[in-house]
Formats: sequence, structure tokens, C-alpha cells
Amino acid sequence: MSTPAKMRIPYVDIAAQFAEQRGELMTLIERVLSSGQYIDGEFVQQAEAGMAALCGVKHAVALNSGTDALFLGMKALGIGPGDEVITPPNSFVASTAAIVHVDARPVFVDVLPDQNIDPDQIAKAITPRTKAIMPVHLTGRIADMQPILDLAQRHSLFVIEDAAQSIGSTYDGRLAGSIGHVGCFSTHPLKNLNTCGDGGFLTTNDDAVAAAVRQLRNHGMADRNTVTQFGYVSRMDALQAAIVNYRFGKLGETIRARRENAARYRALLDAELVFMPPDRQIEFNTYHTFVVQVDRRDALQRHLAGHSIGTAIHYPVPIHLQPAAAALGYKAGDFPVTERQAQRILTLPVHPSLRLEQIEEVAERVNAFVRNA
Repeated sequence: MSTPAKMRIPYVDIAAQFAEQRGELMTLIERVLSSGQYIDGEFVQQAEAGMAALCGVKHAVALNSGTDALFLGMKALGIGPGDEVITPPNSFVASTAAIVHVDARPVFVDVLPDQNIDPDQIAKAITPRTKAIMPVHLTGRIADMQPILDLAQRHSLFVIEDAAQSIGSTYDGRLAGSIGHVGCFSTHPLKNLNTCGDGGFLTTNDDAVAAAVRQLRNHGMADRNTVTQFGYVSRMDALQAAIVNYRFGKLGETIRARRENAARYRALLDAELVFMPPDRQIEFNTYHTFVVQVDRRDALQRHLAGHSIGTAIHYPVPIHLQPAAAALGYKAGDFPVTERQAQRILTLPVHPSLRLEQIEEVAERVNAFVRNA
């Protein structure tokens, strides 16, 4: 749970982003509204072209959420009843929920110290019913994809990238969303590439998958009068698409600022007492979040809140221990790395509006607590 919103050093500062962009955004909003084209049209088509170029893929399909990108992507791949999808239990609930909603079974495996899925555990979980692997690129760091791709090829499995937190991240020179069969992105207001509401994209190099998702997002209609399957309503509206188009041009600076802030934390925090997963040489981490692991996490969060420093925990209760997952049959102790991390993870503010002196103060307060503890 996040600490209270009114903080001297806020965990997020969406209002500051709007204040900086207000003039251009208000002009853009007026342009969209005066066009009378609120669904599909040029703004959405531009957003899809821009996203495809950004991720280095043939197709990007604009949707109303990252969750629907996962759901419709699995539908297009033919994943359904009786199938199993391997995924980690330390993600946001949307990744697992999407698997459940296509009537497949989520199969959880544990994670590595960097919080991303452990390929060795994936190998042990594959059964004749396994249809796909869904790694989640948590915090902006891409999962260790090469062994995952090798497993998928060996067992004829789909790879679905939950890339909601990793727009612009790379792994061995490959961009998030271009590595698996499909990539799934969110443009939620808290994301690095963000809209002023919900939004998402599915990316793929597969023509058939792209065509299927385009149809599924619009009631399953082939044209205005022909419904080839019963689909859904999952369109990105023109206003959010126009905002994405504008913010494509801001993304590089957003990522640069987040990486700079993360580097400052790494230089300032006591690495002997505060675990910060190291960046590998082959990865480019865009730092959607800056997550540290510490003992007495809850007390540290209260300590920081007492100094008006906002933080968050992503996520305090793993999915396999949520009430909604009870029917899956997992229990406490099944995933020891995930469960230990859930007690130790704390997300520090890393947003682009932070000033150097604010980062220095956060680091100073954290160091003082862990050294005394």
C-alpha cells in the first residue's frame, strides 16, 4: 500500500508532468475534440505506427488497457480451456487474471533475486498441457529471455511478454515487446509512456495475430455489417492515442531522467544493507520503478512517511496467496524467494520531477534507518 499522497517528496507526481505539458496538451485535446473523430481514425493509426516503430515490430494494435493486450493476445494465439501458462506470482494481478479469463490455468514459478522469473524453475514446471510462458518484465528490467526462448522453442510454446513496465527497455540489443510472440504494454498514467487514463498496446510480428486482435477488439467485426466471431470492446480512444503520440517525443527524456535518478540512488545508498538488483551488461533498464530490498521494510516505510517521503510496495501479497487464487491450490512456502521479497521490497520515488537534493535526502533517510536497525 502506498503512503499518503500529500508528501513533501511524493512517490509519483503526475500533476507536475501535466503542469509542464499543459499548454501543448490542452491544444491537442481541443484538436481531437473539434475533429469529431473519437474512435479509431488518424490519431489511433498514428499511435499504432509510432508504437510499432518504437518497439521494432511489424504491428502494434492500440487497446484500452495492458490487461486486454494480455487477454486478447492469448485469445489470438488460441490459448484456452485445458491449457497452462507459466508465469511468476509476484506481478500485478492483471497478468494472472488474463490467463484465468481465457479459461487457462496459471502455473506459478519462483523468481530470481532481481524479481524476474527464474528460467530454471520454468523448465521444471513444463507439462504436456503447457501452452505458453508469460515472463513479466518487472520494474523496467527485461527478464532473462534467452533461456526462456530456448525452452519455448524446445517445447513448441508461445512466449507472451508482459512488458507493461518496460517500454523502451532492451535485452541483448532486443527491445521489449519484440522478443516473444506478442508483447503487451500498458499506458496507464503511472507508466513511463503514459496516457491520461487507461490504454494499452499489443505488439507482434505475426500478421495473423495482429489481424485477430484488431477484430477481437471491435466486437469481432470484419466490417460494419459482418461479425465473424463474438468479440469485445477494447479500443483505445482518439484522445488517449493523441496523448500517446505527443508523449512518444517525451519518452527518451523520461527514461534518461529515471535512469539518472536510479544511478544516483545506487551511488548514495548503503549497498551492504540495501539490496539493489544490479543491471547486467546486456540489459538497458528503464526504471519504471526503483525497488530496493531491506530488512524491517514496514518500519522503514513508516520512518520515511514520518519525514514526508512517499513510497510504495509492489506487491505486498503475492498472487498465489490472494483470496482469488485459492482454487489454484497454492500455499505459503511454495515460492520462498517471492515470499521473502514480498516482506522486503520497497519502491522509492524515481520519477523525472525529482530534484537532486530530494534523492539525496531519501538516500540519507534510508541509510540512517538501516544502519541504526
